[in-house]
Amino acid sequence: MKKQVILIFGLLCAAFCMSAQQREYALVIHGGAGVLDGVAQDANRAAPYYAALDSALAIGDAVLSQGGEAGKAVIAVIRYLEDNPLFNAGKGATLTAEGTFELDAAIMLGKDLRAGSVAGVKTIKHPIEAAYTVMTKSEHVMLSGEGADHFASEQGLEIVDNLYFATPRTLEWIEELKKGKNGTVGCVALDKQGNLAAGTSTGGMRNKRWGRVGDAPIIGAGTYADNNSCAVSCTGHGEYFIRHAVAFNLCARYKYLNEPIATAADNIIHKELNTVEGNGGLIAIDKTGQIAMPFNSTGMFRAYFYKEKSSPTIIKQVGIGQELITPP
Repeated sequence: MKKQVILIFGLLCAAFCMSAQQREYALVIHGGAGVLDGVAQDANRAAPYYAALDSALAIGDAVLSQGGEAGKAVIAVIRYLEDNPLFNAGKGATLTAEGTFELDAAIMLGKDLRAGSVAGVKTIKHPIEAAYTVMTKSEHVMLSGEGADHFASEQGLEIVDNLYFATPRTLEWIEELKKGKNGTVGCVALDKQGNLAAGTSTGGMRNKRWGRVGDAPIIGAGTYADNNSCAVSCTGHGEYFIRHAVAFNLCARYKYLNEPIATAADNIIHKELNTVEGNGGLIAIDKTGQIAMPFNSTGMFRAYFYKEKSSPTIIKQVGIGQELITPP
């Protein structure tokens, strides 16, 4: 009996060690998925994307390396990407069928499952900040349309004219835009305290109509975080990500089926989703600091870094197509 007790205790200890946070902190970014093989194969076109992703990593590292919270790192990174016209979020958002800009964003904290999101906003400069404010300054999870814009204004967030989100490319409505030159942005992070957070921001689907809302601001579909499992941000054809509740689905597979995060993510992206219609990808970090970045399109703008507890070195890589590179 004594030997059995010792064996069981040893197994429990081993299980605990396997589930404990293995990395000091980590962060993953996506900048949208789609038909990106042309960008990935052209060094001149790829260079500004690599530089932007590397800059976003540096912003996240500046927060996490100093002991900052995962949620603060996510907001800082996405705020930068919303200001970068290379991506379909904030400045550089894509046009609706009516020729206006409607933006969505969400954030979720894994430590207490608090979440906030905005959908179909037209005048909020940084939708990710509005999502955070909904979470912290209201009793709601999601606000949409004029109500969300009005709430943000009341809370003192920066308000801009709708045309602020335009760039020369979006105003000219050129063929490159019609083919989908950019995408939703997202960030997931694990901080030194073991807390997870996820955020997503998007300028929406090109030529969308009737107040369409995609998966990005829907908690459980495009964005989810739980300290007991993982943090997830999705990008792609939102209707399919909503139907499959992809972000929560991944956390559930990890938590209840005990699937490694990479296995769970691959099962959803490559097997559950229709890879023709359900085109896209996701980024995720589990509670130990392991990451996943699968996509079923030709490419996904993505980047990550992590720091092992046993090493002073920061490991980081960026990618567009299948290959990942280490930025200088």
